[in-house]
Amino acid sequence: MMALQNNHQVNDLRVDVVRDLNDFMKVVAIRSSVFLAEQDCPYDEEFDNNDLSSLHLIAYLRGEPVATLRIRWFAGFAKIERVCVMKHVRGGSLVKLMIETAVEIIGRKGYTHAIGYIQKRLVPFWKQLGFLPREGRQGFRFSDYDYVECSRQIEPRA
Repeated sequence: MMALQNNHQVNDLRVDVVRDLNDFMKVVAIRSSVFLAEQDCPYDEEFDNNDLSSLHLIAYLRGEPVATLRIRWFAGFAKIERVCVMKHVRGGSLVKLMIETAVEIIGRKGYTHAIGYIQKRLVPFWKQLGFLPREGRQGFRFSDYDYVECSRQIEPRA
């Protein structure tokens, strides 16, 4: 992975931090396409007051916005949420780059623990990214999908 000032890039894939309204509107468009249209998630479940206090990442494939996620910050951990990828580009390398970028940013901010609620069917993939189901934590159902709480330890940064 080649680190750039404000983004991470591998071949035709690029992940940027959302920095302005134009970028945020791309996030809204991607999440609306995936969560509202494709997965039939109610609007009030998908968009909440946490969006304006979160850090968002957006992924591009050959310059086109195709995926996004958000990170929320808590006292002892960061939480990766709302990971979504447009249907026509789903596959491991794009999500891997987005998650590794998120983990790098989380680590740079001094956090050593990241969590996420992962769709149960995707846990084997997330295990490859270092996120393991948390023992003793009850899963839940959200917009007709079963979720499991997973976490990853992050090496402390100097």
